[in-house]
Amino acid sequence: MTFTFPVRVYWEDTDAGGVVFYANYLKFFERARTEWLRAAGVEQQRLRDDTGAMFVVAEVQTRYLAPARLDDLLHVTVQVEEHGAASMVIVQEAFRGDLLLAKGRIRIGCVHAESLRPCRIPASVINALASSGNN
Repeated sequence: MTFTFPVRVYWEDTDAGGVVFYANYLKFFERARTEWLRAAGVEQQRLRDDTGAMFVVAEVQTRYLAPARLDDLLHVTVQVEEHGAASMVIVQEAFRGDLLLAKGRIRIGCVHAESLRPCRIPASVINALASSGNN
């Protein structure tokens, strides 16, 4: 199942050429992943407070295909490609209408907040994603 989150392009998202600065697609992807978790009932601060676990980005691959511009309304998708005991690979895409603008493959890892050492993704997260159809 694919989760979709709308993102409006603001002035602060663009570069001197009036197009979205390439690094801002990573921010758009981050917002969409956060809302994907929230839609499944996983709030990241509560996850940290309750379990001591948090997610970090371990690897990113991004391909840019077409520019977004000021005031464009994008939709950013989130889809789990694979998941293991302590990490997930998420495929994300940013579209304007039907036009694919950018595609990312992001590995997020679960770590202990205090030590930043890898840990298993809490069962509550796995269950929440499974229940929501977002895994």
